[in-house]
Amino acid sequence: MATGSGLDAQVMVGAEVTWGTGVTPDHAYEFNDESLKSELTYLEPTGLRAGQKYKRADRVSISRESVSGDLTLEHATKGMGLLWKHALASSAVPTQLAATAAYEQIHVPGDFRGLGLTVQVGRPEPSTGTVRPFTYAGCKIGSWELSVSDNAIPTLKVTFDGREEDTATALAAPSYLTGSHVFSFADATLTLGGTVSTTAGKTTVSGATAIATVVTGVSVSGAAPMASDRFGIGNAGLKSEQLENDTPTITGSLSAEFNKAELYDVYRNNDTTAMVLLLTGVDIEAGNLETLEVILPAVKFKSAAPNVGGPDIVQMSTDFEAYDDETNPPIQVRIISADVAL
Repeated sequence: MATGSGLDAQVMVGAEVTWGTGVTPDHAYEFNDESLKSELTYLEPTGLRAGQKYKRADRVSISRESVSGDLTLEHATKGMGLLWKHALASSAVPTQLAATAAYEQIHVPGDFRGLGLTVQVGRPEPSTGTVRPFTYAGCKIGSWELSVSDNAIPTLKVTFDGREEDTATALAAPSYLTGSHVFSFADATLTLGGTVSTTAGKTTVSGATAIATVVTGVSVSGAAPMASDRFGIGNAGLKSEQLENDTPTITGSLSAEFNKAELYDVYRNNDTTAMVLLLTGVDIEAGNLETLEVILPAVKFKSAAPNVGGPDIVQMSTDFEAYDDETNPPIQVRIISADVAL
């Protein structure tokens, strides 16, 4: 029964065959919030006319349209590969693990050209109870943030830049994945150091050490700056495909208790260390656990500030950036799930 509230809302996403050409979305996501919106650029009249001091309505026109906004969702154990593919421009393909029901995805940075998503948001109208569809084509993920905090479910926030909004396309029927769970802070481990190697396209870290200090929060963010204003003649006010136009970055932060040797000295000495954030869930089959693993082979702590704020335990916020070590990918996101396709 319709409620006319956000309880009836839905979000669906589909991979475009051709960037900017909308498709029927086929991935339904449980989500926390969204802020996608159409942004119209108005041309206002400036010509002087005797006896007329206010701008005339019949001379106002729309010259451009663009789409932007965020989608935040709890990180599930299934169905997330499509978002990671478009967040990193990866070419990951799920690979079956030893004839089991478990499949592994390896996501590393790649080429954003040609990648596009159609995102549809179903927004309930309170007065009628009708869920109104808003469909956004030509969407790219320009930035993202994975947050893992104490006593909370890890979340992934992705920021879209899109081409156009359509309200005439019919609302797609959501079909949610069965057997999909969410990770929790209790599923997380964080390690530093070790030896990083990449073999057959897969990065691993050996000899790493579990972080000793009490860490209450970890966030990892990525940004791929893109030219999102490629408006040209003949495009009827719609942009051409967004293309990368600046250096991408991977940054993050640790919220932790003060630890001089483990964190502060690494910052002061300009040391480079590997960092691995690992989340594991239930056994899919034969010891293959549901997994989300983020490997950053070359991390530098960019700031670390322990401050006494009173009688409580001294805390320290540590910001870091991941770099290219020229041997391994600067980031690898590994997923083990029961997904046979992205």
